[in-house]
Amino acid sequence: MARQKRSINVFNLAFLDVMSCGFGAVILVFLIINHSTERNKAEVNVELLSEVERIEEQVLEGDEYLVQVKNTVKILQQKNTATDGLADTVDENLQRIRVELARLDQDSLAAEDSINKLKLDLQAQEEERRRLEGGVEEGESKGENIRSFIGEGNRQYLTGMQMGGQRVLILLDASASMLDETIVNVIRRRNMRTEQKLAARKWRRAVRTVDWLAAQIPPGSRFQIYTFNTAATPLIEGTRGRWLDAGDGSDLNRAVERLGHVVPEKGTSLYAAFQVVNSLSPRPDNVFLLVDGLPTQGESIKKQGVVTGRQRERLFRRALRILPANIPVNVILFPMEGDPAAASEYWQLAQATSGSFLSPSRDWP
Repeated sequence: MARQKRSINVFNLAFLDVMSCGFGAVILVFLIINHSTERNKAEVNVELLSEVERIEEQVLEGDEYLVQVKNTVKILQQKNTATDGLADTVDENLQRIRVELARLDQDSLAAEDSINKLKLDLQAQEEERRRLEGGVEEGESKGENIRSFIGEGNRQYLTGMQMGGQRVLILLDASASMLDETIVNVIRRRNMRTEQKLAARKWRRAVRTVDWLAAQIPPGSRFQIYTFNTAATPLIEGTRGRWLDAGDGSDLNRAVERLGHVVPEKGTSLYAAFQVVNSLSPRPDNVFLLVDGLPTQGESIKKQGVVTGRQRERLFRRALRILPANIPVNVILFPMEGDPAAASEYWQLAQATSGSFLSPSRDWP
């Protein structure tokens, strides 16, 4: 029997071809997309890993730096603690040294005052001994000097200084600067007790100088002794503006004795001192001016701080305007630091008035 020939359906084949092509296309698209995704994912992962590694390295570096900072802070704290301890030790040592220096200063000042007092006592005893032994003869020698002065040897070596005169005026600077030769010690002594001020070496020299000058006043003359700071005051109360008779020396002795109780204080007004010259009638024919520097005050008293050298020179020249002419002014200048122009100005004053200028040695009179 002849085989029946199968018929082929063209539609079925075409459908299968379409399906196969579509499925193949889907698979191809999937493969393409999947491949691209995997590649992008790998690239992203590589970048993220690199960033993570970089951050981890920074973290490690930060940890190391933090450890270094902590160690440095610890070292600095240890050094600071040691420095604080050393500073405390230095402060304690400085405080102890200050206390010791203050004590030594007080001891030295006390010793100096004691020595000065002993010298004064010794001089008084020596004078009393000579008086009792009749060392100073009565009569002619007594007439030559109204008041005796006991010193070390012959101190009458003031060549060129006129010691005579019919009307002798002695002006003594009694300001605070007469307590010492240095500004620091003047400030220190200014705050001490009265007894310590009176025993100051520089002031004792000034007092002894007045005592020496008083001993040179001629018997038949008249005299007056003033102290001045911001104002001028006669040593003998109630004698302002008038002369005292040297006579038998009683007024001289009273004046010198009163000088032993004058306490140096306040500033210096040379204007007030020269007003005394104008207030006396008749005017003096010989003036002795005992100072240690240029003035710090003028006609009117002002409360001010430090006075400069130029200001002091102006105050000095203003005071000279009221000084009468033709009266010799003999200047005895005591030492004082910080006033270099004083010697020149007072020397010119002595030369202009036909007087004398003296800056005595430390052991005079």
